Amino acid sequence: MNDPLPALAQRILTDAGARRRFIVAIAGPPAAGKSMLAEKLRQLLDQETGKACAAVFPLDGFHFDDCVLEARGQRNRKGAPFTFDVGGYAATLRRIRQGDEEVAIPIFDRSMELSRAGAAIIEPRHRIILTEGNYLLLDKAPWSTLRPLYDLCVLLKAPEDILHRRLTQRWLTHGKTLDAAENWIATNDLPNIRHVLAHSGQADVVFNAA
Repeated sequence: MNDPLPALAQRILTDAGARRRFIVAIAGPPAAGKSMLAEKLRQLLDQETGKACAAVFPLDGFHFDDCVLEARGQRNRKGAPFTFDVGGYAATLRRIRQGDEEVAIPIFDRSMELSRAGAAIIEPRHRIILTEGNYLLLDKAPWSTLRPLYDLCVLLKAPEDILHRRLTQRWLTHGKTLDAAENWIATNDLPNIRHVLAHSGQADVVFNAA
């Protein structure tokens, strides 16, 4: 099968034209490969233009901290739609869309299970922003209010068995026992996967991950 990413990169460059900012939303369930896709696209776009024209803006930096989730009794659902600062993400994305100043963004550090404020900078030279996260295309508020901020929407899909296998490996790598990983997937990851697949709105491009 031909790699679809070069064609997507060309479409982005064509659609972006001479715009100061062009925002691509990449959504999909946990472990579908959003971060990897965004990074590969960034590299392709930079290669095609011969300059650093693209940057990645992850939703995961807007996780509520564990202390907030503990106080709300939601620690066992960390990663669910209601455990993100959607307003903070939207406000930052609007600043980024302006395109005329540096914008510091938070990055989620999975090894520490927390977000690091100001861990990356989006600069005015970054005309194309690849923002990625599970819930960017959800069809209900507050997530649905983000839709006008995107110029192109990409949705990744994958069968549950593939996502389950990837998630098991992820949690084992991060120190969970097999039983703990399986419990977390069953009670948290799988509900989130099913929610994304059932309630994501229409995308301009759909990839079926293998």
